[in-house]
Amino acid sequence: MQRLGIIFDTCLEVDDASRITLMQKHGFEATFFMSNDPHIRERAALLKSAGIAIDNCHAPFDGINNMWHPTTAGDEMLARLTDGVENCARYEIPVIVVHVSSGENPPRVGDVGLARFDALVARAEELGVTVAFENQRKLGNLALLMEYYPKAGFCFDTGHEACFTPGREYMPLFGKRTVALHLHDNSAVYNADDHILPYDGKVDLERAARQLAASPYRGTIMSESFKTDFYKDLSPEEYFARAEKAIRRFADRVDFYRAQSR
Repeated sequence: MQRLGIIFDTCLEVDDASRITLMQKHGFEATFFMSNDPHIRERAALLKSAGIAIDNCHAPFDGINNMWHPTTAGDEMLARLTDGVENCARYEIPVIVVHVSSGENPPRVGDVGLARFDALVARAEELGVTVAFENQRKLGNLALLMEYYPKAGFCFDTGHEACFTPGREYMPLFGKRTVALHLHDNSAVYNADDHILPYDGKVDLERAARQLAASPYRGTIMSESFKTDFYKDLSPEEYFARAEKAIRRFADRVDFYRAQSR
């Protein structure tokens, strides 16, 4: 079985040390957090001492559409993303997950934005960090950058596929380049990006497991779920126990489909 992981901010009701203890107790061997996390130095040290791997960082995405505008805000966004790449290199984190655009009506892609992404990807390659583009709403924007940057990877987000692009499947297109996974569930209602635990919603996770098994990806089965009001009646301990059961169930299904194909 591939190792299990969960986003570090999955449960903010407990402090970092307590969260790490719960992660260890419930078999989570890897995690990720934002590349601009103000506590990145301290958290990286805590996780390293606990033997928990930091698989990747998520680049900031508020203002990501500015990358495509010929404005100082676009230059500032590039600087934030570049800082994230440099943080990954500094703390030996191999992958940074990046959004391409955001919202239903993002700006048209063009030379200004491509020049900025050129600079970002070049800096990442220089530092040995892999940029992984994540599926959001606009397949064309994602496909363009995946074609432009053959060394970039793909971050498969199960929840986004269901609530932002119903009926669309990303793994048949980019599965061979998968380097990161955001596993979470939702109601499968358009724009309902709930980020709940696997099997607590209506996402077709059986298909996701089958497609992941067919890909070369052997990295962490990583959940991007949060203890929201959906779990208000659960203690942190109960939440982590539920998370372990759900994420392990998905990992088992990936193993099942992989065995079927041998």
